[in-house]
Amino acid sequence: MTSNASYAAAGVDTAAGDLAVELMKESVARTHGPNVLGGVGGFAGMFDLSFAKEYDRPLLATSTDGVGTKIAIAQALDRHDTIGQDLVAMVVDDIVVVGAKPLFMTDYIACGRVVPERIAAIVTGIANACAETGTALVGGETAEHPGLMGPDDYDVAGAAVGVVEADRMLGAERVADGDAVVAIASSGVHSNGFSLVRHILDRRGIGYQDASAELGTTWGEALLEPTRLYTGPLVALLDDERVGGAVHAFSHVTGGGIAANLARVLPRGAWVELERSTWSPQPVFRVLSDLAGDPLEASEGTWNLGIGFFAVVAADAAADVVAELGRLGLPSWQAGTVSTAARDLAGFEQGAKGVDGGAVRLVGAYAS
Repeated sequence: MTSNASYAAAGVDTAAGDLAVELMKESVARTHGPNVLGGVGGFAGMFDLSFAKEYDRPLLATSTDGVGTKIAIAQALDRHDTIGQDLVAMVVDDIVVVGAKPLFMTDYIACGRVVPERIAAIVTGIANACAETGTALVGGETAEHPGLMGPDDYDVAGAAVGVVEADRMLGAERVADGDAVVAIASSGVHSNGFSLVRHILDRRGIGYQDASAELGTTWGEALLEPTRLYTGPLVALLDDERVGGAVHAFSHVTGGGIAANLARVLPRGAWVELERSTWSPQPVFRVLSDLAGDPLEASEGTWNLGIGFFAVVAADAAADVVAELGRLGLPSWQAGTVSTAARDLAGFEQGAKGVDGGAVRLVGAYAS
């Protein structure tokens, strides 16, 4: 018996892995521009950084993330073409927060058994989202873990690198008293808080293939709505000569919810009251909250409730930024104002994820 046969007997099918690569090659190659050296299948992805010589002080930005338990829904429905966009959004949209343009990304898929068509669907989704955000997919790995993961189980992760000129980097140090806080709409639940989503549905005996009259589709279809990709439009916003310089900070609303993620990009001593009346959370959040028997406010630290990103901008440019974001395909609105006036901050969210930043709380009632 050959060593390959022994490996197959142990549950690892290298031929299936090779077929998966063949099925995804064309999609991956479409993300490659002149800066990418080599093709698919190398031991390491190579990216030509010569253009950075044009920068006075180029800073590299990097981020890594996964999709979380949203994958359980994709697996339950045997639909895997949306998870890739979720992964790219979770990774690349963190990079644009500091004002960086994404350069390249790598992915990692761990599975109990390589099903070539399934792996190809995941990676094609990653590649399509990379192309949309101007990110080269320069490498990846698919690892088969029989005995550790079930035959139809998998998990995905990724990492990306971007670049920003040092004096154009965004962050709390740019934020000033009176700045406008512009909220940018989400496409739905995105990729955070799915452990709570799954818990609610399980307690109510609702399956992902069950139809929801309120949502107009099945639960699975509604919940697999891909995470909105913000990077392309936000990079274009920063490059806009009229309003790009007015942007002081971005925040990606992911784990931790609305207030905590905005607080991370505010300077210490600054505070914001976000007016709930400025937006109406999408039906998926309202129906889930009703099923849980809780008000929408109870999930503000878990779900994005309709806000996927924030831009903190100069007050006199807020209207122009909102208009430009709309032109770029991102619905947005002013939801609050930064203040540095002394006040009691009891009830505000502060110190999220170890960042000694500003303070945020939500006030008022949601629009109907």
